[in-house]
Amino acid sequence: MKERFDRFMYGRYGSDQLSKLLLGVCFACLILNVFTGSRLLYLIAVVMLVFAYIRIFSKDHTRRYAENMKYLQIRDRILKKLGLTEKQIQQRKMYHIYHCPGCSQKIRIPRGKGRIEITCPKCGNKFTKNS
Repeated sequence: MKERFDRFMYGRYGSDQLSKLLLGVCFACLILNVFTGSRLLYLIAVVMLVFAYIRIFSKDHTRRYAENMKYLQIRDRILKKLGLTEKQIQQRKMYHIYHCPGCSQKIRIPRGKGRIEITCPKCGNKFTKNS
């Protein structure tokens, strides 16, 4: 069975970040639809599901790649406006990121160290924060 599926998928675009987002939105709409019973949410979920599968099974690699790159550019622009980078998002589990009150330099402090005094490496300002 796996060989048949592999043969079917040969030459097709497959899954990428945009199709994963579409499937996630579809799943969220279906969950909300269970609680609200809204036909609009159900319709949005079906449209997202169809569009995601069209993208996954498409053989037009250049168009799908361009769509995914456009999505990634928009996502990165939004994250940049929020002041978040992928590295910061990954590091938030292990570190607090504070801004120096003197010069606004970002300073990364490990979590779980209690109340500590932080010295800014840029301006030498000292301030106290919880880690």
